[in-house]
Amino acid sequence: MPLVFRIIPLIIIFCSCNACHPLKERPDPSSFMSVVNVIDGDTFRADDGSEKGVVIRLIGVDAPETRNTGLKKASDFGFEAKDFLTDLLSGQKVRLDYDVGRQDRYGRTLAYVYLPDGTFVNAELLKQGYGMVMTVPPNVKYADVFVKLERRARRTGKGLWK
Repeated sequence: MPLVFRIIPLIIIFCSCNACHPLKERPDPSSFMSVVNVIDGDTFRADDGSEKGVVIRLIGVDAPETRNTGLKKASDFGFEAKDFLTDLLSGQKVRLDYDVGRQDRYGRTLAYVYLPDGTFVNAELLKQGYGMVMTVPPNVKYADVFVKLERRARRTGKGLWK
């Protein structure tokens, strides 16, 4: 049998798989972690199988504080932001995506966070007006998108910008 007749079926098989189709794949359910609790408007704890779980800090977003910390003072809007994130994440599983830096100086895991339905949590917080853009290089993958979302939320009076 000529070589071409052996190669063509391999090409057909290869091109029928996802490698040739840039369609969005369903994420592997095992890559999701359960949300344990929300700490504040931009930080939460998830169950990674360890005793204490992992503290996740949303990349690119800064929400008002719920308590006085260092130079930052607590604000009423901090509780609104925390409530929004709590409503969004309660009973959910999340998938993490990373940028260049994976931890902040406090040891929190820095991540872009997605719900099983595809909701991009970091972006949703800005889109709904419950946070402000906070870009800290080298984690700048979505900085331009985040700035546009915050501007639109401010312009339309969403969330904290009412």
